[in-house]
Amino acid sequence: MAKAIPQLIDGEWRESRTREFIEVTDPATQEVLALAPKATAEEIEAAIASAKAAFLTWREVPVSERARLMLRYQHLLKEHHDELAEILAGETGKTLADAKGDVWRGIEVVEQACNIASLMMGETMENVARDIDTASWIQPLGVCVGITPFNFPAMIPLWMFPLAIAAGNTFILKPSEQDPLTPNRLAELFIQAGAPKGVLQVLHGGREVVDSLLTHPDIRAISFVGSVPVGQHIYRTGTAHLKRVQAFAGAKNHMVIMPDANKDQVLSNLVGASCGAAGQRCMAISVAVFVGESKQWIEELRAQMAELQPGPWQDPHSAFGPLISQQAKQRVLRLIAEGKAEGAECLLDGSHCTVAGYPNGNWLGATLFRGVTPKMSLYRDEIFGPVLVCMEVDSLDAAIELVNASPYGNGTSIFTRSGGAARHYQHAVEVGQVGVNVPVPVPLPFFSFTGWKGSFYGDLHAYGKQGVRFFTETKTVTSRWFDEDSVAGTNMTIHLK
Repeated sequence: MAKAIPQLIDGEWRESRTREFIEVTDPATQEVLALAPKATAEEIEAAIASAKAAFLTWREVPVSERARLMLRYQHLLKEHHDELAEILAGETGKTLADAKGDVWRGIEVVEQACNIASLMMGETMENVARDIDTASWIQPLGVCVGITPFNFPAMIPLWMFPLAIAAGNTFILKPSEQDPLTPNRLAELFIQAGAPKGVLQVLHGGREVVDSLLTHPDIRAISFVGSVPVGQHIYRTGTAHLKRVQAFAGAKNHMVIMPDANKDQVLSNLVGASCGAAGQRCMAISVAVFVGESKQWIEELRAQMAELQPGPWQDPHSAFGPLISQQAKQRVLRLIAEGKAEGAECLLDGSHCTVAGYPNGNWLGATLFRGVTPKMSLYRDEIFGPVLVCMEVDSLDAAIELVNASPYGNGTSIFTRSGGAARHYQHAVEVGQVGVNVPVPVPLPFFSFTGWKGSFYGDLHAYGKQGVRFFTETKTVTSRWFDEDSVAGTNMTIHLK
């Protein structure tokens, strides 16, 4: 029988006293891997109280010592990289290659947190007025919260708590209840790296736990990544309770394909960007916009996608894994059926995909549509599955108009050999992250993850300089000093001892 996983509260791994648990299942087999507790009100209060108390001492720890903690942590993460990837693959269904990428992208953010001293430098100016100097200091906020999604259970927690803690805050992590084993292991390694008691807490549960954190008066900042309706709820509720909030929500990412692009590069990148990780990425390409004669490549795209075979993570030949849950699969199947009913042409249908030896897996094969219009649910809704829709336009400006009309603005890309076309696109498109001949333009951690429009609610984005600013506030000090031995009048004497 599967065991309940513990929670990290006040520096200790504790078994929850709750009577309510959530089954954590292997999406390839439906085997119950563990039980995630729904944290009780008392456990939530204990975690917040511990984080609040720990902040009073942690904020006084020199920034160089906080950086050394992150150096030790990134060393342990690298040492346990493959172990973490296998835990992650087992509970998400991702291929081992995808799981390793998930872990590595998180490690890159921890490496950036090691540079926290330079990221928290303020500014100074001497003689802003006669004998008056001004300095700004970057200081931590207090207790911060991270609410993370199922699709990147290593990368996204590592976007959040290392940077927040390196900046001098304490942190409460509420990971997805669908795959909490990876976040728990991340926290174990953080404690092993020497994190002081109470600096990091890990609570499990569903919406009730989230709402308790959103409304608690001792929480200062909340970082969230997930779906549109939940993101809107997080942002509205958190800000209504005077929290600083960053909420990354849905996406509908377009790849614009110009006729002069390298066809082989376009097709291979498009296949991977649409179906990798079973399409369960907020930066997945879900819309291919073929400009002019490039539409002739759609049939070759169909042939390449038809070769993809999903399978279990242990099989090195698996192109991608199952969807995270039966509910997620049924949602994608519904959207596929609606697309057919609304008149879209289904060139490749993965609805009835099976995998030998895994009859209970949440399998869905690669699916391709043509003739999709902006009014169709296939286009309007974020699908979050290995489904790609093709749209055709006559010009680059028409493609830009289509992309800009979308309520989302997470990521987009253009494939072309024309510098002029690329520059026009990156300037005119209303999307936060743009790739030029790069299908999934996720920035490295010394930049920030910058979704726009309905893909993001808040002011300061994740990681990079903006991430540090999100988890800190600025204190400005203006000073003027009088020497007690000075002589009034035109002649001033300073006595140095």
